[in-house]
Amino acid sequence: MTAIRLLLVDDDPLVRTGLSFMLGGADDIEIVGEASDGSEVEALLDRTRPDVVLMDIRMPSVDGLTATERLRGRKDAPQVVLLTTFHADDQVLRALRAGAAGFVLKDTPPAEIVAAVRRVAAGDPVLSPTVTRQLMDHAAGSAADTRRTRARGRLTVLNDREREVAVAVGRGLTNADIATELFMSVATVKTHVSRVLAKLDLNNRVQIALLAYDAGLLEEMEDNGH
Repeated sequence: MTAIRLLLVDDDPLVRTGLSFMLGGADDIEIVGEASDGSEVEALLDRTRPDVVLMDIRMPSVDGLTATERLRGRKDAPQVVLLTTFHADDQVLRALRAGAAGFVLKDTPPAEIVAAVRRVAAGDPVLSPTVTRQLMDHAAGSAADTRRTRARGRLTVLNDREREVAVAVGRGLTNADIATELFMSVATVKTHVSRVLAKLDLNNRVQIALLAYDAGLLEEMEDNGH
């Protein structure tokens, strides 16, 4: 089994040491580099070729949000998980739109942080229930009507099956769950997810979920009793 190549980015050396000790003990994770600021990440990317970057959201020079936007603009972009001491807010939403695969609170139990790295490496987003709740609140915010109109316009490029898959992704279902619910194989689900990402020019499943929230599709499902 090929190890997950992980890059750690945090301005606190004690945090980096703790993360390195915690994650380095996993048989399937290899820490290929460390950085103390977002400004160092792109150069390290070229040398270490990580699969996942675990990065602090708050750093003195280039923060995790800016670094995420820069990384996700690259063709060889790794998955990014941001470390934070606070729950979702506008900064979290900005990072998700930039392509972050999720968030891990710094007080998360070690086993859950290891699991989060594995999930992201496998292509699944990592969002806590708090983040999910705030995404739903965000969809009902003051600019919801404008966002809904724009989001629904973007979704018109999807066919009916792709739209169903996009809604299922927005609900946080795994590929296996979607396959069961929509009566298709996991391989077919993966194909549909790939097509949705390509048609909408998105980086990952989190961005599909955001678009589904903005379009009001999840609210419609709740209203219909699903």
